[in-house]
Amino acid sequence: MVDLQGQYAKIETQINQALQEVLLDTSFINGPAVHNFQKNLETYLGVKHVIPCANGTDALQIALMGLGLKPGDEVITADFTFAATVEVIALLQLTPVLVDVDPDTFNIDVAAVEAAISPKTKAIIPVHLFGQAAPMEPLMALAKKHNIFVVEDNAQGIGATYTFADGRQAKTGTIGHVATTSFFPSKNLGAYGDGGALFTNDDQLAHTLRGIVNHGMYQRYHHDVVGVNSRLDALQAAILNVKLPYLDAYNEARKAAAIKYTERLQNHPKITTPHREADCNSHVFHQYTLKIKEADRDALVAYLNEQGIPTGVYYPIPLHAQKAYRDARYKEHDFEITNALVQQVISLPMHTELTDAQIDYICKHILQFLNA
Repeated sequence: MVDLQGQYAKIETQINQALQEVLLDTSFINGPAVHNFQKNLETYLGVKHVIPCANGTDALQIALMGLGLKPGDEVITADFTFAATVEVIALLQLTPVLVDVDPDTFNIDVAAVEAAISPKTKAIIPVHLFGQAAPMEPLMALAKKHNIFVVEDNAQGIGATYTFADGRQAKTGTIGHVATTSFFPSKNLGAYGDGGALFTNDDQLAHTLRGIVNHGMYQRYHHDVVGVNSRLDALQAAILNVKLPYLDAYNEARKAAAIKYTERLQNHPKITTPHREADCNSHVFHQYTLKIKEADRDALVAYLNEQGIPTGVYYPIPLHAQKAYRDARYKEHDFEITNALVQQVISLPMHTELTDAQIDYICKHILQFLNA
C-alpha cells in the first residue's frame, strides 16, 4: 500500500545527515530540529502557529482540551472515519454526535451537521477524509451562526487546498479555529515513527495549547493548566524537516497516480472512482478509494491479494456500530450513506513511488475480476 523504502532511497543522504546532526547535538527534546520544523511548517501552511506534539490522536485531544470544553458538551463529527476522532471526544467525557457523510466525497454532510446542532453543541470536527478537503466554507458559516468551534482533522489532508466561493484559497488545516494532523509514517508527510501537530491563527489558543502539550507548564515546575506529556521527538522532527520541501511533489505524484487509476477504471459500470474537483488541488489522495457496486467487494479484495496486490477497506464498520461508541440515540436510517460505504469501499495502493506498470497491473486485475 505504501512504498516507504523507495521514498527513503531518494532522500537517504539528507535523512541520515539530519539524524546525525541531532545525535551530535543531543538536543533530543524540544531542540533546534523541532523548532526549525515548526517554523518551516508555519511558512508552508501560511498559519501563525504550529504546535508540534507526539501523535495525531494527542493533537485531537489537546485541541479539545484547549477549547475548554466541559463534560457533557456535544461534539459533532463524521460516522465514516477512523476511530481516533471520536475516541478523544469520549476520553474527555464529552458527548460524541455522529452524523452521515456525502456519498461522493465521503466527507461530513453539512445538512446532517446542521440538523444535529443543539444547545449543547460546542464543536464540529470535520475530517479531510482520504485527502479531500471537507466543505469548510458552509461549516464555518454554521459555526459562526451557532457560536461553536471548528476543529479540522487534517491527518489525511496535509497539503490540500480549499477554494472558497469568492476564489480565495487556503490550505486545509488553516481555516477552522484549530486543526490537527498526524505524521504517522504512511501519511503524505510522514515521520519514521509517531508524530503530530496542531495549527491555529489564534494567539491565545496557541499559548494555551503550548502549555497543555508540556504538562501545563510555561515556566519550569509552574503548572498553570492541566496538561499532558506530548512532544514531537527531535529525531522525527529532523526527518519531517527534510521531507517537508518535497511534500508538494509527493502530493503531485499521488494526484498523477490517481488520475491514471481513474482513466483506466472510470468507465466500468460497477466502479465509482473518487470524486475530485477539476484542478485536483482539493484532493491530495492519501487514499485512492473506489466504490464497488453490484459486485462482491470482499471477494475482490481476496482476489487482488492472491495477485500480490494489497488493498485496504477504510472503514469496515461505522463508528456508530462500534461496541465502544454504540448509543441508543443513533438510528440506522440516519446513516444510510455510511452503512452503504462500508460495504462498497476499497482503497488501492497509493504512494509517491507508484509506476505506470504497477497501476496497469492493478487495474487489469480489477477489471478482470469484475468482468468475469
